[in-house]
Amino acid sequence: MKPFLTIITTLTLAITAQVMANPNIKDSLVRVNSTQQRWNTSQPWDKLAPSSRGALGVLLENKHILTTAEMAANSTYIELENADSTRTLPATVVAIDYESNLALLAPGNGNAESFFSALQPLALGKPAKIGDQVDVWQLEDNGMPLITKATIQGADIVSSFTRGHYFLTYEAKGSMQSATSSFALPVIQDGKLLGMLSSYNSKDQIIDIIAPEIIAAFLADAADDDYQGFPSLGIGITNTVDPNFRLWLKLPEDMGGLYITSVRKRSAAEKAGILKGDVLLAIEDKVIGRRGYYDNEKYGRLFWSHLIRGGHQVGDEIKITLLRDGEKKEITAELTRSGKKLIPNHMHDQAPNYLVKGGFIFQELSATYLEAFGSDWRSKAPLNLLDAFINPEDYEEGRNKLVFLSATIPTPATTGYERIRNFIIAKVNGQEIADIASLIKAFETPDADGLHTIEFTDGQPKIVYLDANTSDTIDAKLLQRGIPALSRQ
Repeated sequence: MKPFLTIITTLTLAITAQVMANPNIKDSLVRVNSTQQRWNTSQPWDKLAPSSRGALGVLLENKHILTTAEMAANSTYIELENADSTRTLPATVVAIDYESNLALLAPGNGNAESFFSALQPLALGKPAKIGDQVDVWQLEDNGMPLITKATIQGADIVSSFTRGHYFLTYEAKGSMQSATSSFALPVIQDGKLLGMLSSYNSKDQIIDIIAPEIIAAFLADAADDDYQGFPSLGIGITNTVDPNFRLWLKLPEDMGGLYITSVRKRSAAEKAGILKGDVLLAIEDKVIGRRGYYDNEKYGRLFWSHLIRGGHQVGDEIKITLLRDGEKKEITAELTRSGKKLIPNHMHDQAPNYLVKGGFIFQELSATYLEAFGSDWRSKAPLNLLDAFINPEDYEEGRNKLVFLSATIPTPATTGYERIRNFIIAKVNGQEIADIASLIKAFETPDADGLHTIEFTDGQPKIVYLDANTSDTIDAKLLQRGIPALSRQ
């Protein structure tokens, strides 16, 4: 899927300037202050220094506060604060969805009745139309409320927080001022909550707004205190634009469709019998074009993924039309959550699994590790790890996760191997490595000569040897020098 899918209908509309808001908007706004602490990718037993973020949340029914997942991810403490900064209250996370970038908070220990006594909840409004005007609410440090008038220009399927997950997003035009607590902001239409601002491009004055359909599905899922998350079909796709490719697929000129390049293990697609090499023609009778778009009655051309994640829940059954070997085929799929990925797209609120052995540091690969190489990680991260991330199906056989050697601490046990890093592990002591748990188990049985044999799938050398007694001695010293634990699984 492309990182940004453009389907905007452009209109020539006047943009109103930012104005001072009616102070009554403070009755439904709550400041959200979060202390966050992420795990250290290079030292997975440790965390990075804590950081703070401030944003706005909107009060809903039952004293619940809606904000973005960015505000609650990796949080060690979340506090609610009223608009005038005269009252505070600890908060807990009721539900969080890193993919759609939404979080629902509730009051923690404290006098919640006093905190919420002067506040009024907002109801979730109806979807907007292109050309509608909306209000983006902000608060200054001194409690002064601001409203930015913006105009809805189009709808798109956008990834706002977790890379690779795309959801319906309004794109509005409006000139916003920088204000305190502007990390996440509510967007209002006709006195009701339309959506949450997820990003703002100051150069182009484009405001991205998480659409009400996505918020409604999130809130409905969270209502029973057993949050499941948005469903997934579990396929990889590519377009069918190339005429020679279409000829090979036996696709008529009047037929669109997407070629299915992969089917994730234990996914809804695999359970329904979808195969690699099938062509996806339609979902629920919505015909999908050769570039992956379909006609949506509200928003025009939208990417096909909205048919899965925009109007369905886990457990729903959908009708899928495929082309297989030149013949149409209809199947029914029961939607599930994404099957477990070999390489996770994120590690928010999850401690990474690792093992330190004799000075070698082993980890399970994730997108979070790759992104630690910087904003241009796609060109700076190790090529072998990038290949595994892009083509995980080539590495899945016999694996639950992809274990690799992330770094080498110079010790007597690793002499000569100091520069070895970012190699993918195939076997240890003759045992295939499926995850960190299996790696730990494999290191329990060195060979008769007291050596551990580590085999890599790539890099040079292909095999390294680790003296078992020496590595055990080094492990004890590393614990004495401050590593709190040699493994996590």
